[in-house]
Amino acid sequence: MVIALDIKELVKYPFLKESEQLVRKQFESLDRFLAGPRGGEALKHAEERVLDALAGKKEFRDDEAHQVSPEIEIASYALARMLVSCNGDRMLIDRLTRFEARRALHFLEAEEPEKKQYIAQSVGLDIGRGTIPVSGYVELVAQLRDSRWRLINRDVRAGIVTLDTDERDELLRERIRVVLTRQLPLKVPKSLCEQFAPITAGITAAYQQQILEQFGAVEENAFPPCIGSLIAAITAGTNLPHMGRFAVTAFLHTIGLSPTEIVGMFQRAPDFDVGKTMYQVEHISGRSGTEYTPPSCATMRTFGLCVNREKLCERVSHPLSYYRIKKNDKKKQP
Repeated sequence: MVIALDIKELVKYPFLKESEQLVRKQFESLDRFLAGPRGGEALKHAEERVLDALAGKKEFRDDEAHQVSPEIEIASYALARMLVSCNGDRMLIDRLTRFEARRALHFLEAEEPEKKQYIAQSVGLDIGRGTIPVSGYVELVAQLRDSRWRLINRDVRAGIVTLDTDERDELLRERIRVVLTRQLPLKVPKSLCEQFAPITAGITAAYQQQILEQFGAVEENAFPPCIGSLIAAITAGTNLPHMGRFAVTAFLHTIGLSPTEIVGMFQRAPDFDVGKTMYQVEHISGRSGTEYTPPSCATMRTFGLCVNREKLCERVSHPLSYYRIKKNDKKKQP
């Protein structure tokens, strides 16, 4: 059965090849398009798209896909991808791809079964029968943290995993996210990135403000004992084990320190190598791949890094939770 999506449907799924072909046909010259009023409108919506992604928008309305012309809406998707690519921060890319996957799922949940199956197959997923081979399943759920996705908790027979309807939708959303993430960052010409600079600067400022609102200004005296001890060891010129370096880097990145600031923390280490350290820090921070989160308290204990436990440690399961609580307690003090 041949599935044909009209332009109003393509607006819902701008990542499909048909959507890309439509935009290319409508706007053959990107420079001319951006120089005109329609290009300005699309760029404005692209910025809003990225800001919605940063805000973690999860609620969508059916009429949202039709607030501007279909061509402008699809173009805004393409331009949003360019904006985060020019910015270069993997965290922003991750936020955008998760947003686009959530948005797509909102429309897919009410989609006709045949069209939903077509879109799933377009992103390389065939779960129409409610089953998926173990090999494909394991790869797809690698970034899903809920324990129900663990293979040991699944109904597996003859190498096949069974899924219910809601789970199929969730895995379709995850597949869309994975596919979009693999496509980014795009190779955007330097001249275009310079043209987008005022917008990307505003996006960066909004992102930094969001981090400040979540964690506030960095306060070392609110660090959990494990992280404080690791930093003290670095300052004393002690070489840390790999997991110790990873824990410190991921923690400092999450609370808002830049890669350069984090590298500065490691300068006192006896084996300090600025090039190697910067590479490792950027890798963990997500600039060259997956963004990593700090290890949990359980993982810190497993690696012998949970030291100098305090009373507050008994109430938390993650170093970041300790940091948030400690900072909030300090704010309440007169």
